[in-house]
Amino acid sequence: MAPLSSLHSRLHNIPSSPLVPHLTGSKKPHPQNLIFCKTHQQHQDLCLNVEDGSLKVQRRGLLMHTVFGSLFAPAMVPLAFAEEAVPEGYRIYTDDVNKFKIMIPQDWQIGGGDGNGFKSVTAFFPSESSNSNVSLVITGLGADFTKLESFGKVDEFAENLVSGLDRSWQRPPGVLAKLVDSKAKKGMYYIEYTLKNPGESERHLYSVLGIANNGWYNRLYTLTGQYIDEESEKYRSEIEKAVASFRLV
Repeated sequence: MAPLSSLHSRLHNIPSSPLVPHLTGSKKPHPQNLIFCKTHQQHQDLCLNVEDGSLKVQRRGLLMHTVFGSLFAPAMVPLAFAEEAVPEGYRIYTDDVNKFKIMIPQDWQIGGGDGNGFKSVTAFFPSESSNSNVSLVITGLGADFTKLESFGKVDEFAENLVSGLDRSWQRPPGVLAKLVDSKAKKGMYYIEYTLKNPGESERHLYSVLGIANNGWYNRLYTLTGQYIDEESEKYRSEIEKAVASFRLV
């Protein structure tokens, strides 16, 4: 697995989704400092700061504040599931430590790295230079967060996420964020939205969120896949299949 630091140069300028969505509050968040597949934004309730490769998470008002130390690189092992039909050109990876699996293109690479406050950060990306990728961030939650509804219903959650990213109200206008779709299914939230910086290509993002307990504490899983308009024909199907295949095990 490639270290996350080795991915910085190729991913640092990618405008993308927040790892933890905007939840509540009327104040406009601070401007973004975008890096990797993450967004530097601050929220009143739950905020994720991603800056110069250093990652940390804050949660104001939590009854239990869980902050973890350095990341470890997850042990990603290819696994063939007899009960699943894996399309030609794809493979299934499972992380036995963090209890998830995902189907990715056969030639995609996997990267993981260190940061402050995260249990796991993993990236899946094409072997050639590209603005398309899938990333997973797992963060610890307080004991009072046992299901996604703790953050609100999916539509409200999605609206807050996208409005927290939107900077089109600024003068001059910043990034324009639009919600495309949101739904809840089998305990997971699925959110589709777009981001467009002035003068740049529109970026399409798909996020899946879920909560699971590892036996000691609850954890929030945020998987985000993204591609730009110019790479739609080449990577859209691969991104959509990867995101749709994500499962907690």
